[in-house]
Amino acid sequence: MANAIYQKEDDDRRSTSAKLPKNHLHRGPSLLYTAPALLFFGVFALVPLVGVAILSFTNWDGLSAITFNGLGNWNRMLNDPLVLNAIKITIILTVVSWAVQTPICILLGTFMAGPQKYRALLGVLYFIPLLFSSTAVAITFKKLLDPNFGVGRAFGIDWLAHNWLGDPKTALYAIIFVVSWCFIPLHSLLYQGAVRQVPTSMYEAATIDGAGTVRQFFSITLPQLKYTFATDSTLMIVGSLTYFDLVYVMTAGGPGNATRILPLDMYLKGFKSYDMGGASVVGVIILALGIAVSLILNRLSGSDKMESQMEGA
Repeated sequence: MANAIYQKEDDDRRSTSAKLPKNHLHRGPSLLYTAPALLFFGVFALVPLVGVAILSFTNWDGLSAITFNGLGNWNRMLNDPLVLNAIKITIILTVVSWAVQTPICILLGTFMAGPQKYRALLGVLYFIPLLFSSTAVAITFKKLLDPNFGVGRAFGIDWLAHNWLGDPKTALYAIIFVVSWCFIPLHSLLYQGAVRQVPTSMYEAATIDGAGTVRQFFSITLPQLKYTFATDSTLMIVGSLTYFDLVYVMTAGGPGNATRILPLDMYLKGFKSYDMGGASVVGVIILALGIAVSLILNRLSGSDKMESQMEGA
């Protein structure tokens, strides 16, 4: 009886397929499905990018007529000590932020994917920073780190009462701490979801073979997080190239130029010095760095091949 039912269902599928056009089964989704997204991306992403690229070859103060300047802005910006310093500071911010956040996010994500009874409560506490805006966080930490009225002075902790944001040697690292506090929950959430996708059969087999928790983490969990690691690192590094509000509110690029990263330098050139051509050059540099980092990480991780990590599981 069951075989007869299966045979009937198979015959129905074959008859339905025969009635469809020959190229129906080989035809992918229509371009009409993607048209709204492509239109939105073109209007709000490609058009502004093309406009910034064109402005980088012109002189414009934001009010007067635009005049063509060729490669003059590029030569000027690439030899500008402020731009070169901004590139160096941005690289330091990006590398140190990634080095601090990545191991913490992997460990927190792995922990929160576990079966602990108190995991849900801790997960809620960990994600509290995601509820606040970057500007509110920057204002709060600026007050907390104030050497005269901050938390260090309030509790009589001398080392914490240091002028962290006013010292050129510590200002950038204070910002890195705040940036990490803001974004570790988001990246931990990505790793948590990835760890939960690892087949439990792999851990069961490792346990039977005598592998402990640490061994399972390094031999199973970390290899299975390879593509998540590449994706998260791309988000983290490219995001580091666009920090503006935190830095602007906390230090405005100071003391001196100790925290004048590329996005802030672009803003100061364009809206403080009225040098839209030079600011556009900096914007193109930020875009080029972001694209380069994304391509390199995807190529190194092999995620562009899209092979499955579940093979053999």
